[in-house]
Amino acid sequence: MYLEISNPMDYRVALYIRLSKEDESEEPSQSVQNQESLLREFVQQHRLSVYDTYIDDGWSGTSFDRPAFQRMIADIEAKKVNMVITKDLSRLGRDYIMTGHYMERYFPEHRVRYISLLDGIDTGVDSTANDITPFRAIMNDMYAKDISKKIKSVKRDKQRKGQFIGGKPVYGYKMHPTEKNKIVIDEEVAPIVRWIFSLALSGMSCRNIAALLNQERVPTPATYAGLPVAKPGPYTGLWSSERVSQMLQNETYIGNMVQGHSVKISYKSKKCLKQDPANWVVVEGTHEPLVDLETFQKVRMLVNSRKYTRSRTYDFLLKGLIFCHECGYPLAVLNRKNTKGEDVLYFVCRTYQRFTKADKVE
Repeated sequence: MYLEISNPMDYRVALYIRLSKEDESEEPSQSVQNQESLLREFVQQHRLSVYDTYIDDGWSGTSFDRPAFQRMIADIEAKKVNMVITKDLSRLGRDYIMTGHYMERYFPEHRVRYISLLDGIDTGVDSTANDITPFRAIMNDMYAKDISKKIKSVKRDKQRKGQFIGGKPVYGYKMHPTEKNKIVIDEEVAPIVRWIFSLALSGMSCRNIAALLNQERVPTPATYAGLPVAKPGPYTGLWSSERVSQMLQNETYIGNMVQGHSVKISYKSKKCLKQDPANWVVVEGTHEPLVDLETFQKVRMLVNSRKYTRSRTYDFLLKGLIFCHECGYPLAVLNRKNTKGEDVLYFVCRTYQRFTKADKVE
């Protein structure tokens, strides 16, 4: 707390506070209230004017896409803020690359003075504390990586024990009212799941089942769960043959817990990679089945018997560059013969192709 501000009237201060879920298990001094108390004590001692306080409670330091942080950046861009104060460097972030970007490039370019109280960092003066800042950032990053490994190990262990660790159970199930990490049948939509399996067992295709569900105005799993839609389109809220096919082959409906469909690329990224089914974590007999094993196996055989691979003997230069004006997805190209028997390439929207008969059953 030895930092000195010689010209306090020149600064409009942003107090930035961050607390991640992992930090909640640390010492009480990491709490939001104590961080704010420490920062306000500092600004009062140095007669600084606080423009606003920015609090990201429950946000990881490995990502800078935090609401309060982005609001602070917007105020910096608008020249409303020219000083940022945090309790320590890890509150700013734990990704050493992005932390270095803001400290070494962004803040100086926008004439913002950054102060980290407990680390003694002050970009407004030359000091040895500033010189070792990159090393502090790397240590904070390593801490985040270690925490990520521990959390991943715990989750993997729960998966192997057949405990549900996802956000929402599959359609037809809900969380147990009293037992944690356990799912039970959702009697409200369970009849719909059984109906879908009975339709498939009778020989109806996934496409026609989806069309019938849409005709009967049955809410989709996403709609029923109340999940937000990132990019609503003309076919949002409709069943598709892919959705039906996935349900008919999901072993969760015979009482097996199936998890690990995807894995995060890195502890710094939210992007996930789909896993090969061979790498999924499947534990048998963890909950009450919705469908008997014999029915499930017969339906799976019927679904797989309809699969075929379409050979592509052509390519086109505009692949991935032309998008559907309605749904926003890339247009595909089909090779069809015209009345003269000549091969002609046609652009087609796969989304429209999937839902074009959504209002009627063939």
